[in-house]
Amino acid sequence: MVKSIDELIALIKDRGYIDVEKVRKAYSYAERLHEGQKRVSGEPYIIHPLAVAEIVLELQLDTDSICAAFLHDTIEDCSDKISLQEIRKEFGSDVAEIVDGITKLVHINFENKEEEQAENLRKMFLAMSKDLRVIFVKLADRLHNMRTLNFKKTEKQRSIALETMHVYAPLAHRLGIQRIKYELEDLSLKYLDPIGYDEVKMDIERRYGENKGFLESAQKTVEQNLKAYNIKFTLTGRVKSIFSIYKKMYSQAKSFDEIYDFYAMRIIVDNELDCYTALGTIHEAFKSIPQRFKDYISTPKPNMYRSLHTTVIGREGIPFEVQIRTWEMHTVAEFGLAAHWKYKTGESAKPDIDDKLYWIRTMLETEKNTDDPDELIKPLKIDLFEDEIFVFTPHSDIINLPVGATPIDFAYAIHSAVGNKMVGAKVNGNIVPIDSKLENGQIVEILNSSSSKGPSRDWLNIVKTSEARNKIRQFFKKEKRSENIVVGKLEVDRELKRYGRSFTEAQKQEVVKSVAARLGLNDADDLYNNIGYGGMSVSKVSLKLKDELDRVVNPQNPDAVAQSKLEKAPKASKLGSDSQSVILDSVDNCEVKYAKCCNPIPGDTIIGFITKGHGVSIHKYECENVRLGLNNPDQSGRWVVASWNERVTQSPQQKGGNYDAVISVFADYTQTILADITLALAEMNVAVSAITIRKNGDACIVEVAIKCSNIDHMRSIMQGLHKIKKIKDVVRGSVL
Repeated sequence: MVKSIDELIALIKDRGYIDVEKVRKAYSYAERLHEGQKRVSGEPYIIHPLAVAEIVLELQLDTDSICAAFLHDTIEDCSDKISLQEIRKEFGSDVAEIVDGITKLVHINFENKEEEQAENLRKMFLAMSKDLRVIFVKLADRLHNMRTLNFKKTEKQRSIALETMHVYAPLAHRLGIQRIKYELEDLSLKYLDPIGYDEVKMDIERRYGENKGFLESAQKTVEQNLKAYNIKFTLTGRVKSIFSIYKKMYSQAKSFDEIYDFYAMRIIVDNELDCYTALGTIHEAFKSIPQRFKDYISTPKPNMYRSLHTTVIGREGIPFEVQIRTWEMHTVAEFGLAAHWKYKTGESAKPDIDDKLYWIRTMLETEKNTDDPDELIKPLKIDLFEDEIFVFTPHSDIINLPVGATPIDFAYAIHSAVGNKMVGAKVNGNIVPIDSKLENGQIVEILNSSSSKGPSRDWLNIVKTSEARNKIRQFFKKEKRSENIVVGKLEVDRELKRYGRSFTEAQKQEVVKSVAARLGLNDADDLYNNIGYGGMSVSKVSLKLKDELDRVVNPQNPDAVAQSKLEKAPKASKLGSDSQSVILDSVDNCEVKYAKCCNPIPGDTIIGFITKGHGVSIHKYECENVRLGLNNPDQSGRWVVASWNERVTQSPQQKGGNYDAVISVFADYTQTILADITLALAEMNVAVSAITIRKNGDACIVEVAIKCSNIDHMRSIMQGLHKIKKIKDVVRGSVL
């Protein structure tokens, strides 16, 4: 770490694209403005801007970025001495905009109220969209703060480390700046789980001490093989970062000794051809581990990372990972998008990075459609905690998705219109359920229909990517406002009645209107609409609803009112011979029946419809008839809130079961397939009331009507059928 501006200038002199005088002027301004200020450590404050400027220089950023690093705290800490207008006058608009952007990011804090979290995240994404250098400098600022976090109080250490792990480390990963990502992760872990951190660190030192000569021996073997092929190379060896090992131990429940890629080796060569030649020499010298090879050269990561990865076993029986890349790839791997910023100096043309910033635009779209901070930050978390797969369109275009992604995610990754008109999917030429999980290398084709009425609300619980979830919500927000209002109203009614308070319709309207105003919405319908299309969950406004209910409804004696409500609560409608299975709000002593269109069973989210002369019909909430009915103004007053009695949702699986359900089995056709299915169901004591089969070439679909006890019983039945060798998939509901 440099100790003075002269030491920093000495490093800068080798960079012809840096304006040394402008940098020195920025330092002088910062030194004067921060004069007399101290850090928590007791050091002069100027030490911090100097350290941030050094990190920015290491990222190979431009003159304006270095100047902004010196001035990044001046507006917040020295506003009585300098203004943004003065910075603009002395250093130009770019420096001023970067400093202004960083100043607006100061208050991001994951311990604050949800609305504040969401607003701060919006500020960050907006700043990124205007000028990425804001985030580059902010990351440098955060890195130095983490390096000196030991001077803070314990509570503050944890708060800052948590924010760093959840926001800044994955952000560095998304931007491709691996060297900052790894250090931020390790430093955050040190304060979030100091015991785990120390244990992994000690294990690393122990294993490295036991096998000290292994890495050197393996490197010599690699060097000899590369030289035999006349490949020019640079070879380095290292051990994995503390956090990367800790994460594998935690997420995969592995012991330290089960971590395969503890050791790593990096080979840097001159061109792509040499990359693949070097890979051949590695596999010639060492035994490779199946399924541990990844070609990120032909299929780069979204953050532009390119490299070959393979894991092999050394002669001592110790596995190690080898990364092979060119110098250009290495620069991008170390510095990510920051490596492309020299175009600001006129030294080279601006690279085409618009496609690489698509994820930023996705997050900006997300923030327009949700007030949930978890949704805003999810695109970052996915890259930190999830692996990824590469699948192909029928035209051989590569689509990058997280592990567990479905054909629905794939459809929306192509275009909103493709997802909205989706009616099915093919994988490698075979029709598959739309909730099936995609795998690496598959060719996926989306089946569209112009008559499609749009996505199902159920898809929100199926999709893996925030992009797909956001686009589905956009559809409902734009196309289904009247339906959203009805759905949202039912959700709010259900939530209010949970509190056991008696209130009039006028009081309810006052409560909802007040909550809407507190959230900055125009009226109650806007609140219902937000909840209805999924932009805001009712749980997020639950406390506000309760606060307003306490204020509006007899605030002098709320307990007495609650007790009165409980005493007068309508009895649950009777279902079955010996149990009360369904509870209907505001409806008493009414006959109840289950809708045949969707066959609800205990554990499903349900809703009731008041029929003419036949009591209340119970539907699954995501039933197509519910969707159509809620959208019909003539029926809106006939839908009632319904829920299952806990005794039936949590009851043990009974022989036979009391509730009708339908399952569809996708299988390879054999003469014994029906016998195999019915035998398996008989062994599970499942009553079958009907069975239908449709053959399609070598495949078939078997539809079975059964009896079950609840949703858990249903799942166990489906899992039991999955064990039959010829069965490919089992889904609930009819597909014939």
